[in-house]
Amino acid sequence: SSNVTKASSKLEGKSYAKILKKEGVLRLDNVLSPTTADALRTYLYNLRTQSEQDVADGKVQPIERYAHVLLKHNRCDLTIPLGTEEIVTTALNESLRKSPVGGIMESIFGDGAILHEFSCLMSDVGSQRQVIHPDTPFVDGKGPVLYTCFIALQDVTMDMGPTTWLPRTHTREAHAAFKDPFTKDEIVSNTPAKLGLLPKGSCGIFDSRLLHCGTANRSNEGKSRALFYFSFKNPEVGYTGNPASIRVELGAENVPLGKLMSDLESFERGDGSPLIDELGRKMR
Repeated sequence: SSNVTKASSKLEGKSYAKILKKEGVLRLDNVLSPTTADALRTYLYNLRTQSEQDVADGKVQPIERYAHVLLKHNRCDLTIPLGTEEIVTTALNESLRKSPVGGIMESIFGDGAILHEFSCLMSDVGSQRQVIHPDTPFVDGKGPVLYTCFIALQDVTMDMGPTTWLPRTHTREAHAAFKDPFTKDEIVSNTPAKLGLLPKGSCGIFDSRLLHCGTANRSNEGKSRALFYFSFKNPEVGYTGNPASIRVELGAENVPLGKLMSDLESFERGDGSPLIDELGRKMR
């Protein structure tokens, strides 16, 4: 029954959340089916082409389609509309509800967690390595702020510029060492890194305070790397310390995880998705 499924996914979410809290990063496979990953990738590259055209024609401002990304050259952060294309809803349903991702977010932040980012990082051949950075600062006396889920829309190989994460650096000690010019290099070189060599449809979930960076895309086959991603915010946190990569009109809605999951459940049953449809009508 669906109650048994819900109970087991809650339990699964809880056990993964425990690892995530300790390590700061976690890999999960088969979060998207290959078919969905391919279809979403095609849709997003078409959206990128359309967005570039719309910006060039002066129909929209760049900020209405792209978020600011560290080291822009050959790299873009394309914000995604929700509720306008079924492939996006399908991908969100697979990754949030049919994999443990939604359960993990709920286990840590509760069902009031807010959809904070909804975007796609694209890194073309020639993009350079970013400097190691956290997405949000460590704040004394505060817990995690955001968890971000990066989903590979194609296999990410070594030459395509995988994300590098430094596990267990989402702590007060690590941030203090990282800010100190005398110990900064030491923490970076002494922490065994985890590379986001993700097969298509797999994801890396990480604490926004974790030190990480995108590496250079030197793909011999000229392959662009796309990571579909979303993050959920601790509902008790106001400003995270960084602007969110999300369509302004979607971010303004402060969509809670619980309501989104219920709407996706209804979508999967074939009973429609009133919340997502409503959001779709607000997209510009």
